[in-house]
Amino acid sequence: MRASAFALALAGLLVAGCGSSKSASPAPAKQRSGFSANVTNPWFPLRPGSVYRYRGVKDGEPSHEVMIVTHKTKTIDGAPCAVVSDRLYLSGRLEEVTTDWYTQDAKGNVWYFGEKTAELDAKGNVKTRSGSWTAGVNGAKPGIFMFAEPSPGRSARQEYYKGQAEDHFEVVRMDESVTVPFKSFRHTMLTKEWTPLEPRVIDHKYYARGIGTVLERSVKGPVERNELISFRRGA
Repeated sequence: MRASAFALALAGLLVAGCGSSKSASPAPAKQRSGFSANVTNPWFPLRPGSVYRYRGVKDGEPSHEVMIVTHKTKTIDGAPCAVVSDRLYLSGRLEEVTTDWYTQDAKGNVWYFGEKTAELDAKGNVKTRSGSWTAGVNGAKPGIFMFAEPSPGRSARQEYYKGQAEDHFEVVRMDESVTVPFKSFRHTMLTKEWTPLEPRVIDHKYYARGIGTVLERSVKGPVERNELISFRRGA
C-alpha cells in the first residue's frame, strides 16, 4: 500500500523524536487524511461512553474531576475528532468546564487538536476562557498527545497556541507500579510534562494500558495530585 505524503512526513517526525529529549514538531496542517475520531491507542483509549472520576488537590483545595468520552465528534482543521467533556470541582464547587478534541492517525498516534475551556466564579459565571485554542485558528497547531509506540526518551509538543497553550511531554519509564483508589497497577507508563509558560512546574503522569491516565502529580512547583477513583468503560 503506497504511503501518503502526510504519512511519510509523520513517520519522519516520530523517528526524530525517538531516543531524544528534543520536542517533536506537529505535522503540516494542510493534509488530514488518515485521521479518525475512533481513538483506540491502548495507552489513551477514548471509547465513547467511558467515564473517569478523579480526586486530589489543586490550588490548596480538594478536587474532584469527571471526564466523559462523549458520543459526539467534531471536525477540527480537517481532522475528525473525538469530543471529551471534563468538569473540575474544587471544594465541591464547579470551577472549570472544558471540552477537548482528540484524533488518531493511521499509525495509532493520538493527536490533540484543541480545547474550549471556561473558569467559573462562585455564581457559575465565566471568569475567563484563557487557555482555549483550536488547531488551525490564529496560528494554533495540533500536537502529539500519545505515541503509538512510546519508549523512554521520546518526546513531543502536545499543543501550541503562543502564550496560551504550549505543553510538552516526555516518556520517562515504561514499567512503573502505582496504587490509586481505583486499583493497583503494574507496568504503567510514566511521563513528564512541562510548559515554557510555567518553567518552575513539572508534572508526572502515569498511564495504564486499556484505561489511560490513572495518576497525575506535581514533582516541581505547587502541590497538585489527581488520582483515579472510578472508571466505567463505554459500551
